[in-house]
Amino acid sequence: MSLDEPQISVPVDSPGRRIVKRLRNYFLTGLVIAAPISITIYLTWSLIKWIDGWVKPVIPREYSPDSYLPFSVPGFGVLVAVIALTLLGFLTANFVGRTLVGLGESLVGRTPLVRNLYGALKQLFETVLSSKGKSFHKTALMEFPYKGVYAIVFIATETRGEIRQRIGQDGEEWVTVFLPPSPAPTAGFMLFVKRSELIELDMTVEEAAKVVLSAGLVTPEYDPARLHPALPPRLPAA
Repeated sequence: MSLDEPQISVPVDSPGRRIVKRLRNYFLTGLVIAAPISITIYLTWSLIKWIDGWVKPVIPREYSPDSYLPFSVPGFGVLVAVIALTLLGFLTANFVGRTLVGLGESLVGRTPLVRNLYGALKQLFETVLSSKGKSFHKTALMEFPYKGVYAIVFIATETRGEIRQRIGQDGEEWVTVFLPPSPAPTAGFMLFVKRSELIELDMTVEEAAKVVLSAGLVTPEYDPARLHPALPPRLPAA
């Protein structure tokens, strides 16, 4: 090609490119809407099937609706499990129930290995599910892995026992925090830090979990004037 020949250029905003771009936007919009719903339905359905698989074989055949209907009733095992746990809690709330539970725990306490596992699990569930506890109700920022870099942590509880006595010689308040990695927040680090080294956040644990799961792509809205009326309004960016 000589230098004198005119060069043909394709317009950047041609109709074909606009159509492709619009179709891509439609696809991404549909994906944003369908993916969370589909994953939620799949996980919920898997959990229901898992509980049904454990509970339904224990239910007598004459009490199971699957024996009378031509199809399986999903969620019946979940309903039976909820009723059974509620009834168990009601029975153990009286004197006879507490006595029976105490006898059972005394038998478990005499069994090696089992007593350690049972004691740890019981204390964990009592701490997490107790309405009086404040475990994992607050989120904070902590400098990690080095100064000037911050990570989201969940405040579990105040540090107590021997650990508190060993590290808390300066008189400051120490707390136990959980540092979740992204995007798998179930496996992380348990750390003991001074409360003064944390920046407590207004976002809930659920909102912080979304930030961690999305690797920072999903961030909750923050209005300091609504949460802290005493603070001066934020100046608009120049």
